[in-house]
Amino acid sequence: MQALDNIHKQVISHWKELNILQEKIVISAKPLTAEEAIGTPDDTDYPIQQGKEHLMEATFNGHKGQAFTDSRGTFSGTLEDIAELPLTNNFNRAVFVATLNAISAAYDNVTHTIHCKDNEPKECAKQLREYIKNKYAECRITIIGFQPAMTEALQSEFQVRLVDLDPNNIGQTKRGVLVEGKENTEDAVQWADLLLVTGTTFANNSIDMFLTDKPVIFYGTTIAGAAPYMNWERFCPMSK
Repeated sequence: MQALDNIHKQVISHWKELNILQEKIVISAKPLTAEEAIGTPDDTDYPIQQGKEHLMEATFNGHKGQAFTDSRGTFSGTLEDIAELPLTNNFNRAVFVATLNAISAAYDNVTHTIHCKDNEPKECAKQLREYIKNKYAECRITIIGFQPAMTEALQSEFQVRLVDLDPNNIGQTKRGVLVEGKENTEDAVQWADLLLVTGTTFANNSIDMFLTDKPVIFYGTTIAGAAPYMNWERFCPMSK
């Protein structure tokens, strides 16, 4: 069973146990602007600043959850409506994932569901470098998804490969690392001792490619609510 389907079934079962599906609760989901999402960092090469990604935000009884996606649009409906959404496209998946994160914050004590801002990504990257050094020591890292600050911080200490989907990045050297395309994913995964994977892979349903026998660290807010269901390791210290 795919990870997304597995988690979706667990989540809906949990929501039924909480008896919240039938409540007249409205989830409002909308894409944030780049400044709303990450503030004004010194760097300008984050995908959301280039219009390559959008950050969908869901609000549930004052709690917020987010999900990166390549789709734009708004959604308003009850929790039951969202539970019944077919997870067959990136927009529906982003609505479900953002909602999962908001409800996980409200009911399941999940924290760090709101993206960090301004120059906090740089501090996150520094902490990540030290975290990996202390836990995994010397290792080869494959990064899935271009995250500028993390790429720069890790390539200074480790052997790094980077796989990204943006055709404007592929073949370019970004923050000291050659960006490889999707066709190199399997080779890059096999090469690595450790995978550092964007949580966006959960929302776009490509996550199963990275659930191998290799250790994986997922980064970002998108995977906040899903990670506890599967005991996935997640690193996102500067988010709110």
